[in-house]
Amino acid sequence: MRRRAWLMAGMAFAVTAGLGSGVARASDRSSPVGNWQTIDDKTNKPSGTMVIYQRDGLLFGRVTSIADPKMQTVLCHDCDGWAENKPVMGLEVLRDMHPNGAQWDGGTILNPQDGHVYHCRMHLGPEGQTLVLRGYIGLPMLGRTQTWQRLPG
Repeated sequence: MRRRAWLMAGMAFAVTAGLGSGVARASDRSSPVGNWQTIDDKTNKPSGTMVIYQRDGLLFGRVTSIADPKMQTVLCHDCDGWAENKPVMGLEVLRDMHPNGAQWDGGTILNPQDGHVYHCRMHLGPEGQTLVLRGYIGLPMLGRTQTWQRLPG
């Protein structure tokens, strides 16, 4: 159940208002900024949505919807720090992603199901319609990959 909440939390994004000149917009397919549909990697079904936005040159992501109505009021009980006992809905789970060539890395992704924070790297798929995220501890080969689908808008 906790894993499912994380999957729902981590999958799609909505766009925030522009933060100044040079800020990526949702219509920019070379940037992850925008709305994303998260996909449960066990069922291959949509699990929720996320918004990725830019702040101070870094990318962040927040849960904007959770598909399972029973999970929409779940709190992050096992989380520490900024996420402790906060609702998963609206929670910023992707943080401090730095641009690095054709990918973004150096940031973290939170699994609200178990409260663990993982290193994260991500890159856009062909034509910017998918976002491939890898959460890991230590080495990227010791992790899990998810692919999110860009939503219109």
